[in-house]
Amino acid sequence: MSRRRKGRAVDGILVLDKPQGESSNRILQQVRHLFGAAKAGHTGALDPLATGVLPICFGEATKFSQLMLESDKAYITTARLGQRTETADSEGAIVQERPVPAGLTESALEAVLEQFRGDIAQIPSMYSALKHKGKPLYEYARQGITVDRPARPVIIYRLELLALRSEEIDLAVTCSKGTYIRSLVDDIGEALGCGAHVTMLRRTLAAGFSIDQAHSLGALRDRAEAATDQAELDQLLLPVDQPLQEYPALELEGERLRSIFHGQAVRMSGHFLSGPARLYGGGRFIGMGEVIADEEGCDIQPKRLLRFGS
Repeated sequence: MSRRRKGRAVDGILVLDKPQGESSNRILQQVRHLFGAAKAGHTGALDPLATGVLPICFGEATKFSQLMLESDKAYITTARLGQRTETADSEGAIVQERPVPAGLTESALEAVLEQFRGDIAQIPSMYSALKHKGKPLYEYARQGITVDRPARPVIIYRLELLALRSEEIDLAVTCSKGTYIRSLVDDIGEALGCGAHVTMLRRTLAAGFSIDQAHSLGALRDRAEAATDQAELDQLLLPVDQPLQEYPALELEGERLRSIFHGQAVRMSGHFLSGPARLYGGGRFIGMGEVIADEEGCDIQPKRLLRFGS
């Protein structure tokens, strides 16, 4: 006899303002408990040091979390100059100290920052969650093992100096998926010749959600305590398809809709672009499909469908 999952069926997305000092997984479990949800997942972990936008997917929304991970992200960060740490943030032990260049000016710093704008190659930190042979790199690092990590291409769309103090700088960063802000700050510190590490990191954008849309954990707890039923919390959830608006939408009906629900590809005539697409039936989101276009139309293959779509 299979063991039934505890909790209720909840579908939607909550934009959480993750607090400092807790792992993303621990925060996820606390939020899942508040909603009494059977199934939940986040769309990209933040380090315990970091705060900010952490989209949490409930139920059917978890099917699309990987697509959300593909999105660009934005951060505000503070870097301490003159010190390099083993983790590239303030949670790690200091491994090297060097003087900050005397009389460092905004123009001199700007010349260094320019080297890191656009398409760059970045070597992930040994204290990242990137996996090697099925294990996160940080597990190797904690054992004193260094693993060879090839540089990976990332894009820095925005790298703006917000403030310069004697031993600190504040930066605004907008970047592609896979960018490690700790590694970026570490590399900037090396380019300056003095080293640097992250002391504050706040994510302001992820999966298309901004910090203005985020709810604090404290506010969630207060609302859950005052609520007379779970439906009052559910009002905070956003639709499953809201972070997928960058993909084109296709409306299906009749036999095509029935075929899609049976896992069969369907044919449509017209002009289409190949790639992922949102699928709707009767104006209701039913899942994602893959469009394979040709000169006469396209084939639509179901990829991720909602269980309640049919």
